[in-house]
Amino acid sequence: MNTAGETRAADPGAGVGVGVGIGQRWRDSLLPRRLPQHLPREARDTLFHIVVIAWAILPHLMHLPVWCGVMAGAVLLWRARLAWTASSLPSRWLVSGLLVVATALTLWGERALLGKEAGVTMLVVLLTLKTLELRARRDALVVFFLGFFLVLTHFLYSQSLVTGLWMLVAVWGLLTALVLAHMPVGRPALKSAGAVAAKAALLGLPVMAVLFMLFPRIGPLWGLPQDAAGRTGLSGTLRMGGVAEIANDDSIALRVRFFGTPPAPQQMYFRGPVLSSFDGREWTRLRPTFPAALRPRADVELIGQPLRYEMTVEPSRLPLLPLLELTPDRPGAAPEIPGWMLTLRPDVQWQVDRPISDRLRVSASAWLQHRHGPREDIIGLRDLVQLPAGYNPRTMQWAADLRAAPGMMEADARTLAQAVMQHIATAGFTYTLEPGTYGRDAVDEFWFDRKLGFCEHFAASFVVVMRALDVPARIVTGYQGTDPEPQDGYWIVRQSNAHAWAEYWQPGEGWVRVDPTAAVAPDRVEIGRSLQPAPGLVAGAMQTFNPALAAELRAQWEAINNRWNQWVLNYSRQQQFNLLEKLGVERPSWQDLATTLIGLLCAASLAGAGWAWWDRRRQDPWQRLQRRVQARLQALGVDVQAHHAPRERAARVRARLGAAGEAAAAQLDRLDALRYDATAARSARWTGHRAWWREFRQQLPS
Repeated sequence: MNTAGETRAADPGAGVGVGVGIGQRWRDSLLPRRLPQHLPREARDTLFHIVVIAWAILPHLMHLPVWCGVMAGAVLLWRARLAWTASSLPSRWLVSGLLVVATALTLWGERALLGKEAGVTMLVVLLTLKTLELRARRDALVVFFLGFFLVLTHFLYSQSLVTGLWMLVAVWGLLTALVLAHMPVGRPALKSAGAVAAKAALLGLPVMAVLFMLFPRIGPLWGLPQDAAGRTGLSGTLRMGGVAEIANDDSIALRVRFFGTPPAPQQMYFRGPVLSSFDGREWTRLRPTFPAALRPRADVELIGQPLRYEMTVEPSRLPLLPLLELTPDRPGAAPEIPGWMLTLRPDVQWQVDRPISDRLRVSASAWLQHRHGPREDIIGLRDLVQLPAGYNPRTMQWAADLRAAPGMMEADARTLAQAVMQHIATAGFTYTLEPGTYGRDAVDEFWFDRKLGFCEHFAASFVVVMRALDVPARIVTGYQGTDPEPQDGYWIVRQSNAHAWAEYWQPGEGWVRVDPTAAVAPDRVEIGRSLQPAPGLVAGAMQTFNPALAAELRAQWEAINNRWNQWVLNYSRQQQFNLLEKLGVERPSWQDLATTLIGLLCAASLAGAGWAWWDRRRQDPWQRLQRRVQARLQALGVDVQAHHAPRERAARVRARLGAAGEAAAAQLDRLDALRYDATAARSARWTGHRAWWREFRQQLPS
């Protein structure tokens, strides 16, 4: 890009008569009467570069402060107008002033100039302001490399396939602009420069593939820290309506593949946070009041055969793994993630040592038939019957009346649970995604008045009633069910599959799972069909037009995303070692990985150097032929130099050798015509440099 010497061009349409209004003069000043193809090359290249920069910045608008996005857009539009009108660039004092203002706004908003958010903001500011200083090629090179750095920062926020494709276009555009900057002569077409850039990128693909497959890594590709705040998904607490909010999110929570017969939908419970403490409004994890020795333990008993499965968990805001019930802490069955510490809590919830900020792949085994929890009554279970005083008095009275009913005074926990489930099934309750807002005594409102609720309303009310009956009970949240059909062998569990169910304690058995939602909406549990939120405008229109097409398009896109996740983002250190084993390396290690990588890079470097040497000798045979002709003529005493054309050399041969050199001079005239005369070149039979050289040597005098 040659941006030097931009001056204000005269506009032949700038003269405005007296009768032309202010609006017309303003339009004339902003829109010069020139077509894009008639722009000077400097303006065309600058406009192309600005478009590429805007393309690279655009995805960052979701993360940048509003003022930064507005400033970047305004500066780029200003710079585009300067290029279009061939106006002079602003002074450095003005650009410096804008930089000071942007720095102050960054400090005010981010309270720092270092860190991810502040760093990306300042990078965008510097990149856009630098476009106002494109006075020489070195300024353009600075903009190019700032642009490449900006491309990398997008992977701090997203590593999705869409982001990768978007940045691929940005890299191609920056490479095209870089090629244009190294073609200062003439007016090369954007198409030809883009082809050169694409070819250069393709030549680098083998090196990129080798680095991707063999470069040592600790975590998945681009394993950079992500912010967990603001993510959707399960929460560590529960209020009435909390799970319903998650159910409005149709994004993928996890993918699971079974090595064996997939379980029935009513068996697909993926266990999340277990909530046992209730303050009248919110459910949280257990806050025990007894010493650790007196608290309930997991006491897992496994029945039947295990089911091996593999799960890909999407990033979430909680430090837990929603594994299939029940995945025990047993060698060969427990999940293992290199670099992570996993712990099975007493409530059979798998906890990790930090929030899941990256996509994780987990392999484990589950026993669908199992028992867990203490078999005998222990004092620590008293924490699981506690209820806050003064809340839900009508429900407390209803439970007391049930206990006083004939045959219920001595009934066990199972009989009481069946009675409560029978009430839910027959009392006119409705399962809905939009139950509305409940007040202070939410369980009373739900149990007696409105009878509208989502899964957490049923589960919470069931647990409150069971505790009022003096039966230990707790809420379990997680996911239940999957999409009806697998994609690429993986069953899809979405955030809309978020669910809440209950557990009560039965002497001799331990904790017993019960799903009160199944009493009013059996399809939710038996088929795994969750309530669907109202689709958006575009999705709703497509579903109305062709529901099957909309479902197929979504399935295809999610399948492509899954392949991207499995083959690229989840390419791990173990897969690198597996690759080395296939190449014949026994028990590969880090040293083997590094040795293989260094060896391949050295071989590639030698091959590249050899190709460059060969290409340098091959790419201009004309120059080689001219040097050979010059050497042979000088040996005969003809004074010829490297800059002499064949015609000049023919004249010098005739002057020096006379009739003896006429045949050789004629050959030189023929070469001159073939080189410089297009008409002669088309009509003559060109046999190649080697054939011409053989004929020329034969014509030379001895």
